[in-house]
Amino acid sequence: MAENPSATLPAIVEKIIKPPYPGAHEKAQIAVEGADELYREIRIENTLTDENGQKVGLKLGAEVQVTVEAEPEDTTPKR
Repeated sequence: MAENPSATLPAIVEKIIKPPYPGAHEKAQIAVEGADELYREIRIENTLTDENGQKVGLKLGAEVQVTVEAEPEDTTPKR
């Protein structure tokens, strides 16, 4: 089976944001290289799963990759 169209960009964890109240999740602010200046930061829940199925969090300054993937029917050819 062919892979879906995708783009992967380098990024860096700029900030770890503590939860504002008990029960809320910690967030990681990630700066995506190559994105427009006003839109380069994204915030995600700082919970990932490692190869053993354990929950882990990103560290400040971590170099990461952000991948955008789409189904083939959701793309158009570029010229």
